[in-house]
Amino acid sequence: MAFTTPSGRTRTSLSDINVTPFVDVMLVLLIIFMVTAPILESGIEVDLPKTHTVKTVAIQKVVITIDKKQTLYVGNDPVNINLLAETVAQRLQGTRGAPVFIRADEAVPFGTIARVFDVLEQANITDINVVTQPISTKGS
Repeated sequence: MAFTTPSGRTRTSLSDINVTPFVDVMLVLLIIFMVTAPILESGIEVDLPKTHTVKTVAIQKVVITIDKKQTLYVGNDPVNINLLAETVAQRLQGTRGAPVFIRADEAVPFGTIARVFDVLEQANITDINVVTQPISTKGS
């Protein structure tokens, strides 16, 4: 785009965009993303018990996790055991017979796991599965 000055000279407008600030902002956002992405993906750390028979499941609707400190989670949200049945029922959204998976750390006492089972069974949730990790046979 050209325009004429009062003295009669023809000049072009400055149509170049300075991309340096844009690149700076994008690099900062990239660094922030690279730092926070592994934190978001990490989830809840649990050492699962190891067994010989492990069944792979294609769909996991509701996963209850019990970590080493015996904190109870539904998905990634911490939940009080008194609200567990209500929270699981909301996550199942009325789909009766949908499986519920329990991931419990090896260090969690059986009494805690039994109490979770009891709460779920009192809420008429019958398809309860325990998640385990396969025993590696590479060393044998």
